[in-house]
Amino acid sequence: MDTPQNTALMRALTELPGPLPARGVIHIAIRHTDRFTVVGNDLAQHTGLSTVAVGFAVRIQSLPQGAEIGIKALAARFPEGEKLIAAALRELEAHGYLQRARTRLPNGRIVTRTVFCNQPAALLRPRFAAARPQRPPAPPQTPPPVRDPEPEPPAPEAAAPQAPALPDVQREQAPDAPDAPAPQDHAPFVALVPPPTAPRQPSPPLPQPRELTAELDRAATALLSDLRRHARQLVLSENDVRQLVPAVAAWLERDTHPDTIRHTLTSDLPQPLRHPAKLLKHRLTVLLPPPLPGADDLAASARPRTAVTPFQTCDGCERAFRAPTPGHCRDCRNAHGPAQVAA
Repeated sequence: MDTPQNTALMRALTELPGPLPARGVIHIAIRHTDRFTVVGNDLAQHTGLSTVAVGFAVRIQSLPQGAEIGIKALAARFPEGEKLIAAALRELEAHGYLQRARTRLPNGRIVTRTVFCNQPAALLRPRFAAARPQRPPAPPQTPPPVRDPEPEPPAPEAAAPQAPALPDVQREQAPDAPDAPAPQDHAPFVALVPPPTAPRQPSPPLPQPRELTAELDRAATALLSDLRRHARQLVLSENDVRQLVPAVAAWLERDTHPDTIRHTLTSDLPQPLRHPAKLLKHRLTVLLPPPLPGADDLAASARPRTAVTPFQTCDGCERAFRAPTPGHCRDCRNAHGPAQVAA
């Protein structure tokens, strides 16, 4: 099977025009007539994306409109695993090629809508048609001075035929014609991605404990310094550790187990991770759990109990009946009368 294929390649190689390079790749480009997808070099040669992410971007771009591109749907279609697919989708989402949002349908069902853009940098460029420069108004023409009448010249010969009038298209392109406003074929473009100059919302402050004791400081410092053993990307400097210690102490003060904090900070990290300290600061601030409720708070929220009247034994007939205090049952009170029962 290999021999005919190699022979065909060698035959096509000999038909290429011009000198061929001595080394490196040689392209044999055959024009596609159907079932093809146009991929730009900004994606194919993106230096910030991994090869897996670029490959899945090309695969997603080749799918028809409305196709399912979730992690499980892609894993069922292609041989890669779910973890590799999830990491590739996170890379595409970080660089603006992919955007996922949860949307509620009219029937109440919540679905994930995925938007893929093959050139996200173009969304930041304005698409408004540039307005043509307005020409300054022509200065008013002064009438020519009146001259003395001259003798009439001899009668001219037959007048030369006038040039035909310009058609409508040429008349619009004539320099003396006024400029018409350019028609707008589509509605104004609204960028989905905010421009880099847009004002940013101030970040929330870092959590602070009620009291940073020596024990909390020591435990928080040890937990932050030990993160690189569990995730080698989380290498923090001493200055970063000192800045993040109060936030970890706030988590420990709220009775959060150290393993829970470590799992929250090291799981599902973006690839590649450029600023570990900023990521940890964001997670420690946004994912801060509430304080545990006290015993009084739980007792106040508990359902009130219903008081149960105990059983008593009648002193006359020894029948069981419910009453708060010992005595006679209702039948004995009615049969003997109040006075006799009291005696």
